[in-house]
Amino acid sequence: MIEDTLNNACPIVSEGCCVEFGNELILDDVTFSVTEGTLVAVVGPNGGGKTTLFNVISGLIPLTHGSLKIKGLSPEESQGVIGYVPQNENVNWNFSLTARQIVTMGLTKNNSFLPLTSKKDKALIESSLDKVGLLDRIDDRVEEMSGGQRQRVFIAKTLAQGAEVLLLDEAFSGVDVGSQEDLINVLKKLRDDGKTILMATHDLNTLSDRFDEVLCLNRHCCAYGDPLKVFTPDVLQELYGSHRAMFENHALGNHGHQNGV
Repeated sequence: MIEDTLNNACPIVSEGCCVEFGNELILDDVTFSVTEGTLVAVVGPNGGGKTTLFNVISGLIPLTHGSLKIKGLSPEESQGVIGYVPQNENVNWNFSLTARQIVTMGLTKNNSFLPLTSKKDKALIESSLDKVGLLDRIDDRVEEMSGGQRQRVFIAKTLAQGAEVLLLDEAFSGVDVGSQEDLINVLKKLRDDGKTILMATHDLNTLSDRFDEVLCLNRHCCAYGDPLKVFTPDVLQELYGSHRAMFENHALGNHGHQNGV
């Protein structure tokens, strides 16, 4: 009963998550839980594991050790619950699609779009774009939009899928300050509607104004909580300082647990 209550209140629960690639330890004993309807910044250095964590939550790569649950289910069982918006630079823009066509992809399993959709589908597509403030640009080509608008179109795609947990990987990359504010306002409205949102970012200056919580990640969870409280000198040292001593007892197959457990 306690576990069910935790899963209902915290749609993402990570316990001792570890990921190894070849001879490299990418995530080490990552433990945290995110409450439903929370806007979370995920911060840390390049190579700290932010994208890897998103890939684990999305079920794209497996865990080596530990567990991660989305609404009580494994990532593999949670397809459709998770909406993943990649970095702008990881999207191939060498094709011409409208916002309507991109969002329509969210309604199909093979990531293609159908030339004909039902009235219900059309209403869902329009509603999804309306929620991100782009209904008036529904038939504009996405390649001609700004970086922030492109991000919002892909968020609309995840909404059309019915995603309840949104993952945004470096959504501010290539986005000007004004467009960042537009994007944050959209995310806050979605949070208020009950969506749980994690966004990887390198911008530490405005976290307390923009996010409810912050996950500090550098291979492990250095801290999680209120942005105004978690950035202590020790946490900043763990995030961006030397980590040799901190991880000296951690290696492949041994994640700091006694007797390899």
